[in-house]
Amino acid sequence: MLDHVAVVGASLAGLRFVEALRREGFEGRITVIGAEDELPYDRPPLSKQFLVDDWDEEKLALARNGVEALDAEWKLGVAATALDPTATRLTLADRSTVEADAIVLATGARARQLPFGRDLGGVLALRTLDDARRLRAALADGPRVVVVGAGFIGMEVAASCRQKGLDVTVVEPLPAPLIRGLGPVLGERVARTHRDEGVVFRLGVGVDGFEGEGDVTGVRLSDGETIPAELVIVGVGAAPATEWLDGAGLEIDNGVLCDATGATARENVFALGDCARWENERYPERPRFEHWTSAVEQSDVVAKRIVHGEAEPFAPVPYVWTDQFHLRIAIAGEIQEDDEMQVCLGDVEDDQFLALFGREGRLAGAVGFKRPRQLNGLRRKMAEPGGISFADAIAEHAPKDG
Repeated sequence: MLDHVAVVGASLAGLRFVEALRREGFEGRITVIGAEDELPYDRPPLSKQFLVDDWDEEKLALARNGVEALDAEWKLGVAATALDPTATRLTLADRSTVEADAIVLATGARARQLPFGRDLGGVLALRTLDDARRLRAALADGPRVVVVGAGFIGMEVAASCRQKGLDVTVVEPLPAPLIRGLGPVLGERVARTHRDEGVVFRLGVGVDGFEGEGDVTGVRLSDGETIPAELVIVGVGAAPATEWLDGAGLEIDNGVLCDATGATARENVFALGDCARWENERYPERPRFEHWTSAVEQSDVVAKRIVHGEAEPFAPVPYVWTDQFHLRIAIAGEIQEDDEMQVCLGDVEDDQFLALFGREGRLAGAVGFKRPRQLNGLRRKMAEPGGISFADAIAEHAPKDG
């Protein structure tokens, strides 16, 4: 019987796990350790409503009615620095220790940095609430903005900055934005909306460095051009926050390796969320899903495993969404560059359509532009044993005669 569970990470995954643990009937002690000073907050609005609409920070709270009902001890503003390789004991940055019967790792990920420009003012990333505070303050000065990286965060920030009336340039070495999430055709479709709204793109080119002394004044591209800028937002991906686990006896490779219930190589140590890579029979490469939905769903599985000693192997179809200008886009599954694409229920030039992606005769992914009902239905069918064939998915979503 476990009497004390320690959770490292006080954001979405950590909070949802604590809630799930209580729902499953755990009545013991829970300690939650968080490197940030904040109680759990929602990250998706940081790149959107928090910047554009100047949301009050209270709106970001994930536990709107407070965390008191969870009866947990919250150790905030103090990071875990080590996990004992022979015991379920944590060392914290203030040199205190926490020993528990089980430890759940939910430390998330950190924004990747470029190898230059870290000492320049006006070069920012966006991952935490503190990052968002700094970015919102910088936008108030009306700077010329360059966004480095055209992934989801970069494109959302670019849209938000443009909605604030700022000059925005996006730099991306790939030929279109969002290729890794949407593929080249839909990535270019999103780019067209951004261009219509006034965003400038420099695609197929990298960044060699930044100009400026003290504060950034420009971005130097690999083709020799320099783009003037008073604010640079670096959005080049995220790395799992696992460096503090060196020597802890865990298998780590771009995240903590877990089985399909979140259990690690060490007894009574579990991991979930952005810092973890779970076995998944649908995806043998064991990808690390950096998705809000994934963190929530995994929390339920780990809570069941801890309370009941077992849980059904979890093999989800990933799901993620993004809002940019008037576009509302949701993605189910994993899209690869060579997948076959078929557009249904609209046209790619519209703001409302469904795109299906096939691989080896099966539906591998789906993208809905303002098509939530159809997208969610396809996600459920992809999660069924054997999934759904690409041909059947197309037939089900073809326009009906008349």
